[in-house]
Amino acid sequence: MSLRTLFATTRHGAHAVRHTAERWLAAHLPPDGLAATAALLIAELTANAALHGRVRGRAARLDVRLDAGELRVEVTDARGDRWPTPQHPDSGGESGRGLLLVDTLADEWGVRPHHPGGKTVWAVCRR
Repeated sequence: MSLRTLFATTRHGAHAVRHTAERWLAAHLPPDGLAATAALLIAELTANAALHGRVRGRAARLDVRLDAGELRVEVTDARGDRWPTPQHPDSGGESGRGLLLVDTLADEWGVRPHHPGGKTVWAVCRR
């Protein structure tokens, strides 16, 4: 089973696609830890694409796939020149912890180039 949808790389676009994904997760997963974890990963990765992956006139894409023992979230944006890396902000900072959250919640995550330009940030959760 899968969900694939484009979204505008804006705060509103990320918010709307997150809600679409949450409805899809609710229809395909029991209300357990995996659904909540997936929702957090989707929220973080789509927000990052809207904030750091924006290219005027280009949309981003969310792919969520549920296979036998694995849930995979992929977010593709048009900014291939900006590769995300986890930051370690000081305790008073209000941002910069998103990829630390992804690293903690996902069993695996990474970034790969997307042809013809851009990148895909992915995260996997196993049951």
